[in-house]
Amino acid sequence: MTQSNHINAGRRGLLIAGALSATAAAVPALPGAAQAVSTSGQAPPVLMKVSLDVNGRRHSLELDTRTTLLDALREHLQLTGTKKGCDHGQCGACTVMLDGQRINACLTLAVMHDGARVTTIEGLGTPEKLHPMQAAFIAHDGYQCGYCTPGQICSAVAALGEIRQGIPSHVSADLTAIPQATPEELRERMSGNICRCGAYSNIIEAITDVAGRPA
Repeated sequence: MTQSNHINAGRRGLLIAGALSATAAAVPALPGAAQAVSTSGQAPPVLMKVSLDVNGRRHSLELDTRTTLLDALREHLQLTGTKKGCDHGQCGACTVMLDGQRINACLTLAVMHDGARVTTIEGLGTPEKLHPMQAAFIAHDGYQCGYCTPGQICSAVAALGEIRQGIPSHVSADLTAIPQATPEELRERMSGNICRCGAYSNIIEAITDVAGRPA
């Protein structure tokens, strides 16, 4: 090996040793850390008990603290009507109502909502007794593939609730006036729910239909 190769090898070894030393110094040792690591090399999950009122029924669960509300509904309670789309809060397919307000279930942890009241698409209506919004989506052909439809319907029900409560949106011209269920208002309020099939006009017609009926 030439002198140049000896120098390069020495430099590489020095850099590697330095990087390992810096990493070790940056990670403090925790008491019992070695015992807490499982045979797979990963720390065991931290479990926590949580109670949720889902569609009028109380459920007591013990969940990994990292479990999202969406995964708790789908994987632990088998309520698969709520869909997992982007898993980043951008498509709205996972929209449910939490204590009366709509929320992206993929963006919140289940353990944050102990004792909360959750309404999913399964809790709005049944095939034998449809919710008015579900019936309107069918009547106005407000869906094609149907994947986003549960989130669309939950969001639409909550959006009309916001209007009835007088909550303004970004397109409300007068923040002190009671908002109206105009197409412009509805499009703005539903903008967080994406329909890749492009059934937007039919969705607005369905919501407008329900908005014209007595609450």
